[in-house]
Amino acid sequence: MDILISGASVAGPALAHWLRRYGFSTTIVERAPRLRDGGHAVDFRGRAHLSVLRQMGILDEVERNRTGMGAMSYVNAAGRKLGSIPADLFAGDVEILRGDLARILSDAADVEYLFDDSVTSLAEDAQGVTVTFERHPARRFDLVIGADGLHSNVRALTFGPESQFVRHLGVHCAVFPLDNYLDLDHTGLAYRPAGKMVAVYSARHNAEARAMFLFGSPPLTYDRRDVTRQKTLLAEAFAGVGWETATLLDRMWDAPDFYFDSVAQIRLDRWSKGRVALLGDAAYSPCLLSGMGSGLAIVGAYVLAGELAAARGDHRVAFDAYERVMRPYAESAQKSGEGVSKLMVPEGKVVTALLNQYMRIMPYLPGKQMAATMARKTAEAITLPDYQHLRTGVHRP
Repeated sequence: MDILISGASVAGPALAHWLRRYGFSTTIVERAPRLRDGGHAVDFRGRAHLSVLRQMGILDEVERNRTGMGAMSYVNAAGRKLGSIPADLFAGDVEILRGDLARILSDAADVEYLFDDSVTSLAEDAQGVTVTFERHPARRFDLVIGADGLHSNVRALTFGPESQFVRHLGVHCAVFPLDNYLDLDHTGLAYRPAGKMVAVYSARHNAEARAMFLFGSPPLTYDRRDVTRQKTLLAEAFAGVGWETATLLDRMWDAPDFYFDSVAQIRLDRWSKGRVALLGDAAYSPCLLSGMGSGLAIVGAYVLAGELAAARGDHRVAFDAYERVMRPYAESAQKSGEGVSKLMVPEGKVVTALLNQYMRIMPYLPGKQMAATMARKTAEAITLPDYQHLRTGVHRP
């Protein structure tokens, strides 16, 4: 079978890797001109996540590129430390920059890429799908998989406007790289005034850093390709906030990579329609702050490819089985993501002050590991099917 995957971040290359292991022919189309470097840190935790990485043969490489982050400290406006969050709560068992993970997954996938292009139409018939592109000639595929993130183009073409499926959680997020001018050593600092959070943490073994900004806001209207406008929105939202915020915003204007988006979830009644299916954030984004997005993506890719192999390419059987296995897991992660968003950016000065006070005493509380335990429980709330007997070893280009 010939399968087109839209999206070259995490879910797409992970799926391509598994499909190739089962003998399918796969092509990935990606709007960006090349693999995206940098990005924020993502983490994996628990048996399910690590088992899939291990079976892919990339766990060692992921661990070699891990951030190695320790505890992260909360500070006040003067920079005095209020308390810290243990590494296993926000970094899981292994944490890695999204850009580094995308490179590792791409190397493992070893498939055809169509960069700097995007799907413009999908015309399905009984034998397959005719796909037209912005730049490349139209082609025929047996199946199309949308692994193109929160703002999935494939989802819009197949299921309808994004507004029907996006659930905004009342927070916006920005992330960008900068020099490690605070000399952070495998750690980070976070400052949380009411309705906002500013954080900076070291990256790539202290050679650089990442800044993260979170702020409470209703949905904003802006062009997702207009980076200058996005930076302006962020600068306006954090004007006069204090701590290192002004310095971080100054460095933002020269950042080579900039991410800005709402913290949101995707909710659909069904993840497939005909010969088209959705994977990862395109289907069931748990939200950026959940710590589960990349884990869901690689587990979902493992299950979708395995079910396609088990069904011998019968997409109707495979898509139904994929959803039966993954939906309870995805919904559990989404429920967890809702709670995390409210805690990260609390409303009002009183609640913020209480949470900052909690940071001071958390290391001395008997239940200090409860949050990390709950996060691990969510990550492990799936029994992975065993598809090993289906692997053909056939590697087709």
